[in-house]
Amino acid sequence: QVQLVESGGGLVQAGGSLRLSCAVSGRIFSVGAMGWYRQAPGKARELVASIGISTNYADSVKGRFTISGGNAKTTVYLQMNSLKPEDTAVYYCNFVMKVTSTDTSRNYWGQGTQVTVSS
Repeated sequence: QVQLVESGGGLVQAGGSLRLSCAVSGRIFSVGAMGWYRQAPGKARELVASIGISTNYADSVKGRFTISGGNAKTTVYLQMNSLKPEDTAVYYCNFVMKVTSTDTSRNYWGQGTQVTVSS
């Protein structure tokens, strides 16, 4: 059974940094794209950053966050610098991948990790 395992969230003061990690557990066939989303209380889940054919960032995090992937494309990281209170949310990693060669590409989600930025 394939799972995404996240780590790295926590409490940090404004201006600080955190690094999130997400790793695929289990055998997979291929990865099409990887990304990070976040959801703040009372708000919809939003894309933070993605990496695939191209790399994309939400305007609110450009210049502060950096997404990167491991060489085997089974791990994705999110380096978050200059954190602001408005970055407080549950962060979810996302992989678009095929588990087997005959599978269709599907979305897989991590369990979520809380990031809290105090002012």
